[in-house]
Amino acid sequence: VQRDPNSLKVTFTIYDAEGSVDVSYEGILPDLFREGQGVVVQGELEKGNHILAKEVLAKHDENYTPPEVEKAMEANHRRPASVYKDPAS
Repeated sequence: VQRDPNSLKVTFTIYDAEGSVDVSYEGILPDLFREGQGVVVQGELEKGNHILAKEVLAKHDENYTPPEVEKAMEANHRRPASVYKDPAS
């Protein structure tokens, strides 16, 4: 996670078995956000396999998922990162 010292802007990379996606977000990250933790990111896919996030949700652990995270995952059909890759990259 890279943080801008003058704002709430952060950048990070999310991974799954199929690949990775870079994410930019401006706001306060969830308390449970940390390396190795499951997350759901909602936002706009930009060129270069990059997401400009509007919302970042953190999964508590493998045994419990908050309702809003579960709903977001279901809405996304649990698709791997590879389906979001920019065909031009």
